[in-house]
Amino acid sequence: MFPAMGRCCTTLVLFGLVTTAAYAQRGPADEAYQALKTNDYDHATAYFQEAIAASPDRVEWRKDLGYALLKAGETEAAREQFAEALRLNPADDRVALEYAYLCYETNQPATARREFEHLKNAGNAEGARAFENVDRPLREGIARWQQAIEVDPKNFSAHEELARLAAERDDAALAAEHYEAAWRLRPERRDLLIELGRAWKQLNRDEDATAAWIAAWRGGTPRVSEQARALLPDRYPYLSEFQKAMTLDAGNTQLRRDIAFQLGEPLEAEPALLQTRAGSEAPADAKTLGLRSLEKGYLPDAVKYLQQAHEADPQDYEVMLKLGWAFNILKDDRTALHWFDLARNSTDPTIAQEAAKAYSNLAPAFEPVRTTVWAFPIYSSRWHDLFGYAQAKTEVRLPGVSWLRPYLSVRLLGDVRGAVPVAFGSQYLSERSIIFGGGLGTSSWHGLAGWFEAGEALIYEQTPTEHRRFTPDYRGGLSYAKGFGHLLTGGSHGRFAETNMDGVFISRFGNDSILYSQNRAGYTLPASETAGVHAQLLWNLNLTADAHRQYWANYAETGPGLRFRFDNSPVLFSVNVLRGVYLVNEYNPRRPNYNELRVGLWYAFTH
Repeated sequence: MFPAMGRCCTTLVLFGLVTTAAYAQRGPADEAYQALKTNDYDHATAYFQEAIAASPDRVEWRKDLGYALLKAGETEAAREQFAEALRLNPADDRVALEYAYLCYETNQPATARREFEHLKNAGNAEGARAFENVDRPLREGIARWQQAIEVDPKNFSAHEELARLAAERDDAALAAEHYEAAWRLRPERRDLLIELGRAWKQLNRDEDATAAWIAAWRGGTPRVSEQARALLPDRYPYLSEFQKAMTLDAGNTQLRRDIAFQLGEPLEAEPALLQTRAGSEAPADAKTLGLRSLEKGYLPDAVKYLQQAHEADPQDYEVMLKLGWAFNILKDDRTALHWFDLARNSTDPTIAQEAAKAYSNLAPAFEPVRTTVWAFPIYSSRWHDLFGYAQAKTEVRLPGVSWLRPYLSVRLLGDVRGAVPVAFGSQYLSERSIIFGGGLGTSSWHGLAGWFEAGEALIYEQTPTEHRRFTPDYRGGLSYAKGFGHLLTGGSHGRFAETNMDGVFISRFGNDSILYSQNRAGYTLPASETAGVHAQLLWNLNLTADAHRQYWANYAETGPGLRFRFDNSPVLFSVNVLRGVYLVNEYNPRRPNYNELRVGLWYAFTH
């Protein structure tokens, strides 16, 4: 019996070893194909990516990853995988077709046409049909617009459309001819210079392309300027390149100013004068180059030249100040703080004041202990009441753990009126408590921050349902804040948008979670120099909701508003006229809609 048992055990052990070895041989690609069988495209994608990272030249894995991404709706990512598979195996017509179709679907018609044409020339019937389907409308459109131009050579739309169709058909020479003609008819349309530059680049006219992009960068709308700047080299353009752009776009006032500044000429200098100085200018010193680079947004160059200028003259406080701003824009606030600290010792009161203000704004983030106090009183016409919210919070900066900060906090929440009569008794309008707590908070990452605290609430005015003077209070959540455009800062004016979102858990409300979403968009007005007022006209769109579906915590509201502040004042005033609707009306003693005038002021300081 025992030999038989031994043989059985040996067999089981061998079976286990074989099974374990077989399982161990399963790699990420096997897991990916297993996930595909259950239509689990997210896991399949992740496993394929892991497999490809280990073996980048496995064409079949890239193809199957491309198909998995397509199933998951990631069309552009799928296109890139098929492009790489085609690079690895140019003879795979199936991959070439998939890549061409995806290029067409993702707004790359010129690349799609090029791939279909290649397949057609290689004798692929499906590629030939697809090429004809893509190319025929382009040919016919080009012929139609060419006839229109013969009838009316100054037809702007005809030139623009012809240029666009020619670019899609890979006819860079025809595209360049008519993009330039369209732009000459409407020189204010400097977005056409971007496309003209692309066509010239395709024709290997690199200097002409750079000139077109410089002209668009310096004379276009903010959006066009940003697009053109992204196409330029990382370095700051040479004077000769500015002059070539001026030759192309002689009416570009900003270009004229740039060239005049570099030559040291008066700003009203004529273009003819500016263009005759090519090659004759003396080389600028490091400080001048640094200031120009900072002004134009070439930050690495600005830092390099300004540091050279500081080495040449260690007592130039303007250079120190500009280095502070350069590092601040580069998100290196610790280095920026060093330069602002040096610059605030300047004998020039203007430089010293600017540096001291920048230093005071940055320094609290690096202090081992930081205290922030804010208060936000609000008057609401809907409740005919004045509400008050405030907090004093002291944070401790942990060495080596800058993203996590323990803190102690005192919160005040209350209102003047207290309660209002409703059909089922009295309704209390606020917590009316002082909350002492301690917690942990994170630093902001792309506008997102988290926090949690535990504390004790002192109920300074008890309600019939709240009999204890002290009660435990646990709360925490996530917050997100982001601003776009011209915010309410000094010297800024133009369109803006802001969003603030807070998800908050509060134990005292039956372990409820509440979401607040506040969104504003509008226009920042130019600052009033006489009154020193900075103001914004805006439109609000707010949403509040909670997990327990209580009527008072579920509503949406919208309406116009005004925000303003005065020079050198930390107080921000707001006036909003809102129309709201309750999203949950069960147990709601009021009408489902409401109008509200909401007036508030925000005050905060950090020490």
